[in-house]
Amino acid sequence: MANTPIHGPDGAQATAGQVDLADLAALLAVARAGGFREASRQAGLSASGLSEAVRRLEARLGVRLLHRSTRSVAPTEAGARMLDRLGPALAEVQAALDVVNSFRDRPTGTLRLNVPASVARLVLPAIVPPFLKAYPDIRLDVVVEESFVDVLAAGCDAGIRYEERLEQDMIAMPIGPRVQRTATAAAPAYLAAHGRPAHPRDLLGHACMLGRFPSGVMPLWQFERDGEQVAVEPNGPLVVRLGGGVDLAIEAAVAGCGIVHIFEDWLRPYLDSGALVPVLEDWWPSFNGPFLYYPGRRYLPAPLRAFVEFVKSGR
Repeated sequence: MANTPIHGPDGAQATAGQVDLADLAALLAVARAGGFREASRQAGLSASGLSEAVRRLEARLGVRLLHRSTRSVAPTEAGARMLDRLGPALAEVQAALDVVNSFRDRPTGTLRLNVPASVARLVLPAIVPPFLKAYPDIRLDVVVEESFVDVLAAGCDAGIRYEERLEQDMIAMPIGPRVQRTATAAAPAYLAAHGRPAHPRDLLGHACMLGRFPSGVMPLWQFERDGEQVAVEPNGPLVVRLGGGVDLAIEAAVAGCGIVHIFEDWLRPYLDSGALVPVLEDWWPSFNGPFLYYPGRRYLPAPLRAFVEFVKSGR
């Protein structure tokens, strides 16, 4: 790396040639994770090693880059300005190094995907095992979260989302089932005690298992039949965080606490066993399946390129 001078606020000067790329990567990992412990978990490195790397970098540059507290860390003004440019720069360095991978018989490295829980539960199980068998030298790191995230800022190579939540200026390709449905169901005992809704608006008089996004938004329940679309805002005794809390909502519905409204594939085992029965089935809406999306840069990291080709092949 060229010896470009880097100035601290006191006029101290370090050169890029004196700065270790590993220390820069450590700073980026800690800032993205919001703390040394979480960065350690994600990167598979020791928290003390990451802390020492950041201290070494700050000492060499002569400026504090992170505010530290017992619970978290946050970039200083200098750190934030540096991080804005550091992420893309390190990504380009990694892409340059990854060119070597194209000369290997089998690609190697880590592929980090950011996906919602529904994809981790319903889509990836059919794809991940055969992919890992086909590419044994690739390590797949799957981050499961419901938030709408910038995959690069989050330190991921690619994401999987539904089309209404795709990032702009990204390449998107279908992955998994192309059509899915949202299903509504309840336990036979609940319907025997409270009656069966005949129209989506009847749900306003029923106990419903509700979900909330990390943002705090509680989505409406959507229905469609013969071109007519109906959205209702039901009420109920249980609210769960969408993603990790869905299984609890389903179990509560199985126990007779109310009506649940979620991906049909998620409910399918309970519908097949009779633990839950369909409600308003002729109103269940269908929607497009998820998409794999990633930056449209010229050189994709070898693990991501292998995954893209694997998905395209339909293996």
